[in-house]
Amino acid sequence: MPTEGAAAREPQIGALARADVPTCRLDEPIGDVARRAREAGFQLGVVVSQEQVVLGLVDGEALSRAPDTPVEQAMRPGPTTLRPNLAVDAARDFLRESRRERALVTTPDGVLIGLLERADVERMAVHPGVMARG
Repeated sequence: MPTEGAAAREPQIGALARADVPTCRLDEPIGDVARRAREAGFQLGVVVSQEQVVLGLVDGEALSRAPDTPVEQAMRPGPTTLRPNLAVDAARDFLRESRRERALVTTPDGVLIGLLERADVERMAVHPGVMARG
């Protein structure tokens, strides 16, 4: 997303968000999501609508439920989301203060951009010229 003004030079989290985060639909079996997440190297799946709007998150114990459990019954609705134009330093402070290891990055309309991991934010804060994996 384009930015203007003095803050435009500050690194923003949109560049750090991992677009390769696994996604799933409400009616999918949790076993399929858990397998895809493992294969992709993640321990979570982002529940999205057909339009890629974030609806929830499946992680932790939810991924361990009976394999035929629908995602809708296992998900945690309303996960924390941040906007892509948020400065890296502000995101770092938010994640630290809220004791979160990650947050989803979405457009103002809730469309998934990717997953922001605290480790990537911390790394970018220490080495501003180095972009995270993604």
